[in-house]
Amino acid sequence: MASSVLFLITLTALSLLAAVSGGYVGPRVGGRTAVPDVRSNQEVQDLGRYSVEEYNRMQRRQRGGGGGGGDNGEIVFGEVVGAERQVVAGIKYYLKIEGMQRGARKVFESVVVVRPWVRSKELVTFGPSRGGDGGSSKSGLSGF
Repeated sequence: MASSVLFLITLTALSLLAAVSGGYVGPRVGGRTAVPDVRSNQEVQDLGRYSVEEYNRMQRRQRGGGGGGGDNGEIVFGEVVGAERQVVAGIKYYLKIEGMQRGARKVFESVVVVRPWVRSKELVTFGPSRGGDGGSSKSGLSGF
């Protein structure tokens, strides 16, 4: 009889512990987390610049390498204004980037995966912001 009571007390305590810990809201493994102080974070700003440069390079390659003057639609990097990161097989950065294209300020979104142990970074996606303030042209990269 005493063992039954002890079992019920233990079961109740474990149930309460599971209910309390189940309500914990914090960073999840594999979940996105906001990057603090984006404008002063040099690594994030460098990744934004890399995203724009890589996008422009890919666009030149699609156009046949034309580097002539005129308005070729290339983007001029301004700054990263928002960022989140996610731990995957490396670190995946979701960036919101301000830039200039054809004389107009626009906002773009990019995803970059960084694998520091092999010193690699890869632009996964780049395109106008889904907020509607990034224009309407799509890149040759996959969407978000």
